[in-house]
Amino acid sequence: MAELHKNLINGEWVGSDGIENINPSNTAEVVGVYARASAEETKQAIAAAKAAFPAWSRSGILERHAILSKTSQEILARKAELGELLSREEGKTLPEGIGEVTRAAQIFDFFAGEVLRLAGEVLPSVRPGVGVEITREPIGVIGIITPWNFPIAIPTWKLAPALAYGNTVVIKPADLVPGSTWAIVDILVRNGLPKGVLNLVMGKGSVVGQTMLESKDVNAISFTGSVGTGKRVAAASIEVGRKFQLEMGGKNPTVVLDDADLKIAVESVAQSAFFSTGQRCTASSRVIVTEGIHDKFVEALAERTRNLRVGDAMDKNTEIGPVVDPSQLKQDTDYIAIGKAEGAKIAAGGELVKGANEGYFLQPTLFTEATNQMRISREEIFGPVASVIRVKDYEEALFTANDTEFGLSAGIVTTSLKYATHFKRNVEAGMVMVNVPTAGVDFHVPFGGRKGSSYGSREQGKYAAEFFTVVKTAYTAAG
Repeated sequence: MAELHKNLINGEWVGSDGIENINPSNTAEVVGVYARASAEETKQAIAAAKAAFPAWSRSGILERHAILSKTSQEILARKAELGELLSREEGKTLPEGIGEVTRAAQIFDFFAGEVLRLAGEVLPSVRPGVGVEITREPIGVIGIITPWNFPIAIPTWKLAPALAYGNTVVIKPADLVPGSTWAIVDILVRNGLPKGVLNLVMGKGSVVGQTMLESKDVNAISFTGSVGTGKRVAAASIEVGRKFQLEMGGKNPTVVLDDADLKIAVESVAQSAFFSTGQRCTASSRVIVTEGIHDKFVEALAERTRNLRVGDAMDKNTEIGPVVDPSQLKQDTDYIAIGKAEGAKIAAGGELVKGANEGYFLQPTLFTEATNQMRISREEIFGPVASVIRVKDYEEALFTANDTEFGLSAGIVTTSLKYATHFKRNVEAGMVMVNVPTAGVDFHVPFGGRKGSSYGSREQGKYAAEFFTVVKTAYTAAG
């Protein structure tokens, strides 16, 4: 058996048994063996984080800056190696894997700078002779629960601000992709993070995650994952009075208007809907097209979809890698069957693909003649499946875009400044894209949505301080 990658608790690597991490491009390949934490080990990790908090929260800003900066530099230097690990365990193409690793390095670099930019306010009181200081302080122990679709980027954009602002952390990565998070934790520890400040507990959500939710010593939880699990995180957090942040589902629309540049529209939708195998919360799975451009757009997009090369994530010719695991593949194919039963027509794809090795390969699927009331238009599939919905005009397109319980990302393809401006103001989404794919965001600006997609303050950029710190107001008399 391959070497066991252990959990990190109070600065020690611990664990005696683990599970194999399987490559979805080649199910005969074991990426690594990773330990599974027990409920007791999770409690020990929480206790270690609690004990480490007083010293770390008062540590010097140069110490924190140096650790995050060195971590960024090492990640960037090892981007090819880490990108390959990511692609082997999650199934993204190698260029996408390396790109995600590069983004992680940029996030650590940004928050290394934020350590040096910690600022407050000094204001006069309404009472003569009294001054007011407004500062931000770390919260305490942060529980971090991350999904499988961005195995390095999402753990990083939670870890980096949590540590930068002086919190301690217990992190549980998704059971399917522990390797990428393990690598990041190892880098942070080797670059000087004191023991107990960061604790890694891999394993089942029903064991590790549940123990975190039940602990009164976890002061805040940042969660990205399914809507159902997010609701359980919220309920458990309310019960113990902890702060929580949720990033959940999406059913993101891209509107294509009659005046759109056809080439831009096709490429924007193809990238939004199908790249990263459609396994992105920002993927565009509803394509809302006005009737004047509908037929030629569908023809061009169907051709682009049919020509997408599906295969091993490590093959340089691959554009679309495998689905992450058998259960996700079944979910995708079940929804394809549902779409056909509902009366939508498959214009391209919909079939399993045989690869050079055994893997979970699915041809990207484009439905036409869909309505916004079909299940394939209302429920998150989380795979390479998109539906085209024909509408009469911009007004109907905007109404249809907003007719969803989600509100993460929304896009429009148009050459009209009038419609672009109106859409940005009136679409009900946390992020809006004009003539660019809905999937693809910058690391230094806020990320998050509305309605059923998100709860709590935004992630990333300077807005991360709103979740990972607490505001203190202090009054001082002059005399």
